[in-house]
Amino acid sequence: MDSRISGFYSLSLNERRDAIAAALSMNVSDFQAWSDVESLDESTADRMIENVVGRLSLPVGVAMNFLIDGKSTFIPFCVEESSIVAAASNIAKRTRDCGGFTTDVDPPMMIGQLQIVDVPNIDVAIEKINNHKAELIEKCNDIESTMIRLGGGCKDIECRIVAAESQNMLVVHLIVDTRDAMGANAVNTMAERAAPWLENITGGRVLLRILSNLATERLARASCRLSPESISTSGDAEEGAQIIKDVILAFEFADADPWRASTHNKGIMNAISPVGLACGQDWRAIEAGAHAYAAISGRYRSMTRWWVDEHGWINGSIEVPIAVGIVGGASKVHPVARLNLKLTGASSAQELAGIMACAGLAQNLGAMRALATKGIQAGHMRLHLRNMIISAGAEPHEVDEIADAIRLDGGNITQSLVDSKLQEFRQS
Repeated sequence: MDSRISGFYSLSLNERRDAIAAALSMNVSDFQAWSDVESLDESTADRMIENVVGRLSLPVGVAMNFLIDGKSTFIPFCVEESSIVAAASNIAKRTRDCGGFTTDVDPPMMIGQLQIVDVPNIDVAIEKINNHKAELIEKCNDIESTMIRLGGGCKDIECRIVAAESQNMLVVHLIVDTRDAMGANAVNTMAERAAPWLENITGGRVLLRILSNLATERLARASCRLSPESISTSGDAEEGAQIIKDVILAFEFADADPWRASTHNKGIMNAISPVGLACGQDWRAIEAGAHAYAAISGRYRSMTRWWVDEHGWINGSIEVPIAVGIVGGASKVHPVARLNLKLTGASSAQELAGIMACAGLAQNLGAMRALATKGIQAGHMRLHLRNMIISAGAEPHEVDEIADAIRLDGGNITQSLVDSKLQEFRQS
């Protein structure tokens, strides 16, 4: 399978499905969920959340050209913002000729937190917990669970002292291997199960019992490197070297300044969150954990690192908590999420996390490269043009002709220009 399909953007929607089906040796009929208006029927939606009154559809696009750990990969994005899929695909194409992306993902360990207050003696309580650790772990795992049968379950217990304004609190972490599930429900169940035992041991009162979305035991890492020629516009090494120099300066700005870092990291999540959404993951939890991890040093910084090696090549890496699952949740309930997950080819939660990290790293370089060269707006507005024409009130059969006319004019694309072009088109 090759995730490079020449001219994919210019193909019709049905031709794109044909091309992906051929690349994956699938039948186009396997993609029916993408075209079904009722892919999420009202009865299913009504069971997913409360007070259901309707549904909202968003586009699903496919990022091309990714080579991850030597494997060609299609990556689905569910997002409303233009230029995101194109930027990731562009960097993936440039990176592919330099070896692609490599990943390193931690085992799927989640943290369940128990907040214990009013503890008579925290030091004594910690000593008792450590002395009874094996017994507590056994009690946590003494439940009927597929996750535990597959080798998951509580693996360790850690204690922390958290200083608060009113009192010092004892916080106990349950370290739980969730296998191929995201694991929130399993972790919360274990935390609630452990609460009375910990109250008995510590003499305190367990207040909160909930997982943490700062999944520091579940980090996904990805890296890539590009030559000056591959990052340049025309294959020119001198031009590429200047682009690399400017990209490094852009990264250093983000890593040093939280005002810039917030937008810089939003660009990274422009890829990670849409992939999570497309595959039925809890993308809000992923967002929260990623931004918290970016500030774990005490200062909010870039989620990525970029540097130049001795050969003049630019190297990039990302390390971010990504708690995802390929079993349970919306990834199995929503038919489009099931299809998108299948498209990635991920056979484990760790593999999916690695794919998402690669998408974020590519998106980050794409944004910095655009900002350091021609600016972000030129490409973004060109791809956003169709949305603007539709917003102006154009009918479907008018959109392409008006877009072509605006591009022929050149210059800045504004909503007033789009409005006037639509009026001219209808008058002619």
